[in-house]
Amino acid sequence: MDLSKMDYAPTSVPATVLKILCCQCGVPMEPNPANMCVSCLRIHVDITQDIPKQGILQFCRNCERYLQPPFEWISCALESKELLGLCLRKLKALNKVKLVDAGFIWTEPHSKRIKVKLTVHGEVMSGMTLQQVFVVEFTVANQMCDDCHRSEAQDYWRALVQVRQKSDNKKTFYYLEQLMLKHKAHKNTLSIKPESNGLDFFYSTESQARKLVDFMTAVLPCRYQHSKKLLSHDIHSNTYNYKFTYSMEIVPVMKDSVVCLSKKLSQQLGGISPLCIVYRVTNSIKLIDPSTAQLAEVSSSAYWRDSFQSVFKSKQLTEYTVMDIEPIMEKDRVQFPGQGQLSYKHMLADVWVVRSCDLGLTTDSIHCRSHLGHVLKPMDTVLGYAVADSNANDSNFDKLPKSSLPDVILIKKNYPDRARHRRRTWKLKRMTTDTEMNMESDHNDMDEFMDDLEEDKDLRQNINIYKNPDVGIESAAEDDDDNDGAPRISLEEMMEDLCIYEDDVMEVYE
Repeated sequence: MDLSKMDYAPTSVPATVLKILCCQCGVPMEPNPANMCVSCLRIHVDITQDIPKQGILQFCRNCERYLQPPFEWISCALESKELLGLCLRKLKALNKVKLVDAGFIWTEPHSKRIKVKLTVHGEVMSGMTLQQVFVVEFTVANQMCDDCHRSEAQDYWRALVQVRQKSDNKKTFYYLEQLMLKHKAHKNTLSIKPESNGLDFFYSTESQARKLVDFMTAVLPCRYQHSKKLLSHDIHSNTYNYKFTYSMEIVPVMKDSVVCLSKKLSQQLGGISPLCIVYRVTNSIKLIDPSTAQLAEVSSSAYWRDSFQSVFKSKQLTEYTVMDIEPIMEKDRVQFPGQGQLSYKHMLADVWVVRSCDLGLTTDSIHCRSHLGHVLKPMDTVLGYAVADSNANDSNFDKLPKSSLPDVILIKKNYPDRARHRRRTWKLKRMTTDTEMNMESDHNDMDEFMDDLEEDKDLRQNINIYKNPDVGIESAAEDDDDNDGAPRISLEEMMEDLCIYEDDVMEVYE
């Protein structure tokens, strides 16, 4: 047998892992610099001993912000990354270990407790790395922030916006209120104080007040004046502390009032008749001539250059009954070169009316020309001004020849069967003020404003109208079945009201 030709297969000897006994519990383990097993190492060494396991978060209930030391207040949602970052910044000595993972543990929202679960790595005993998981519990403590504290203080403000209007009702302010709610122009207002002829808006900075001034000049015809008062002066840093005041004046003409234009302004507006009806007030004054249905628009700057007053106001309206009506065709309208825009939405008509209080007592009817031919029919009731029996105090009105004045100017159709305080299927939101504005004397103005919204579709496009959940479907159906002929707001124009907090800052006027 030739041993030189034999092959030997190499044999591998497995390496033996040496193990030692733990110096604490005697369990076999692989050697490490500490000579302790993992269980004993976690018992005797705590890498999180310098990290606090409890903390406090300051929370402002008014503005729902958390305090980020030293003086900054930030908005954080529950279980958000912003709130997690704020909690981690509250933990001292966290930089001594390596943060691996962090997350929230669910707690009851009303428990005022926030729990954060952390996973960290740390070196122990000659370079060994130990991983440890622990929970930090934060207590939410209520503390009012500086901004809310200043707003709660009496007479603390740095800018004031005084809004005034010389009028007999408050429909313009109700319209302004709805515009502010829709565009959230009242967001930074400290307080709102009603005055005899308007409202006062208080702000903490001049820039916030300036935003309201710019908003109002964009939605209403108005003008303003600016003033400031020096409170203190630091001669070393050359800083000044002022209080700013903006005095705003809204045009004193109202919807459904009759105005008398000057001869110059009448010619500038396309030869419109001096006696016009104000049928809408938005960012400009929109006029209509009841005898020709001619339209005109007076901007804010044009009004203050050549201002005019209301000759007849809504409190002077008289109820008439239509005895006969004869429409005027478009081809029979009076037209001349240079005439302004004509309204084809309205229909001219010759109308014979009698005072409703004299109905059945006299056979003499009063003739007038009106732009309401598209809505009137015999035996309808209509509201108008008795021009022939009125004593107007206006310089422009006194210059008009008496022969050219109409006996009656009809304003709008009246719906006597419409209940004044009926339960509407829609509602409006209101702003809460320091002194409630919903007094009994103002209820009629609010009801008239809501009636105007129902009658004017273009006007209610600028505001938010919400469904009234207190009125059931059956009540809404009965309201729609009423044959009073009064206009209604359709369900498609209403929005769903969303109430999140029980102490909502808005209240509802129905």
